[in-house]
Amino acid sequence: MHIASPVAALGTESAFAVLARAQALASSGRSVINLGIGQPDFPTPPHIVEAACRALELGHHGYTPANGIPALREAIAADAARRLGVEVDPGAVVVVPGGKVTMSFAMMILGCPGAEILYPDPGFPIYRSMIDFSGATGVGYPPGGRDGISFSADEVLGRITARTRLVVVNSPANPTGGVAERGELDRLVEGLERHPDVFVLSDEIYARLVFGPTPHASLLTAASLRDRLIVLDGLSKTYAMTGWRLGWGIWPGRLAEVATRLAVNIYSCVNAAAQHAGVAALTGPEEPVSRMVETFAERRDVIVEALNRLPGVRCARPDGAFYAFPDVTGTGFSARELQDRWLDEIGVATIAGPSFGAGGEGHVRFSYARSVNDVREAMRRIDAWLTRHVSPRRRAA
Repeated sequence: MHIASPVAALGTESAFAVLARAQALASSGRSVINLGIGQPDFPTPPHIVEAACRALELGHHGYTPANGIPALREAIAADAARRLGVEVDPGAVVVVPGGKVTMSFAMMILGCPGAEILYPDPGFPIYRSMIDFSGATGVGYPPGGRDGISFSADEVLGRITARTRLVVVNSPANPTGGVAERGELDRLVEGLERHPDVFVLSDEIYARLVFGPTPHASLLTAASLRDRLIVLDGLSKTYAMTGWRLGWGIWPGRLAEVATRLAVNIYSCVNAAAQHAGVAALTGPEEPVSRMVETFAERRDVIVEALNRLPGVRCARPDGAFYAFPDVTGTGFSARELQDRWLDEIGVATIAGPSFGAGGEGHVRFSYARSVNDVREAMRRIDAWLTRHVSPRRRAA
C-alpha cells in the first residue's frame, strides 16, 4: 500500500504509547503508578459538566459555526481582557477540538518545502511531527534562562534565517516545566522587529498553571507582534477537561478566516455541548482552578526534592505546568532504558526525554498530575531500583 509522503512523515506522541502499556500492566493485576501522561487527575468542575448537560437538554444538538459559537468566542476574548489587559476581537478567535489543531493549522498555513520553522527541542513532539507534515524544515532550539529549562531569546534569534516562516514558543513548557521570563520575551519581540516576515506561535496551554516566582507572560501583550502572532490556548489542562477536546487559537488579520476554512474542510465544527461547557468554564467560579494550582505546587515541591535525592539524578525546579525533567545521565543508563525498565520492573510510568526531541537525551519526564502519595511511592520504588543498579562509584559522583 502506498501512503502519501506527508502522512508517512507524521510522528506520534509517546505518552499515549506508555499510557497503553501502563494500562495493560494494570489490567493484568500489576500495581502501576502513571507519571507519564500529562493529564490532571482532578474531575472537571461540576458547574462545567452541568452546563454541558443543560445544553443537551435545551436542544443544542446540531452544527455550530465552524469558528465556534459566539458566546464562547466572546468569553475567550473577555478572559484575555480580564487576565492580560488585552483587547481581543472575538472574530479573531477560532475554537478547535483541542490545542493540537491550532498548532497544526499554523504549520499547514505557514509551512511548506523550503521554509523553516523554529521549535523548542526538547518540546511537545507534535510540533516536529506537524512541521514535517507541512513539508517545512524543523530547526530545534534548546531551553535556556537562569534555570536552564525555560526560554532564551538569543537561542531563537540566532537561528532565524531568510527561510524562517514561523517560531514556536511554549511557556510554561512541556516537558521541562520552565516559565519564560518577561525580559526574555521582550528581547525576542525586539529581535523580531528585524524579521518582519516571521510569524510566532505562542503555545500558552499551561498559562494558568504557574506556581513559582516567575509569573506567566503572554506574547499577546506585545502590540508590535499582534499582526503576526498566533496564540494557542484551551481548557484541557486548566479545567481538567482533556477528554472534552476544546481549545482555541487567537489569530492575526485574515488568518482567522483561513483557519476557519480549514475547520470547515476537516471537522465542520466543535462539539456543541462542549462549547457551552467552555462558556461555563471561562465565566464561572475560579476556585477549582486555584485549588488545583495549589495542589500541583505542593506536588512539585515533593517530587523535586525526592528526585534530587536519587543517585545519579539532578533536577532543576520547574515553575509551571506539572512536569519535572531531571538529568539522569549520572545513573549510567539511557533515558529510554530507564523508561522501559521502570515501567516493566517496578510499575512506574515515565517518558524518556528523546520522545521530546534529540535535546531530551539524558532526561526523563515525570508528570506529577497524580496524588502526593502516588508521587512519594513512585519515588520510593525508583530510589530502591537505582540503589540496586547504580554502581557505588556513580552514586558517590
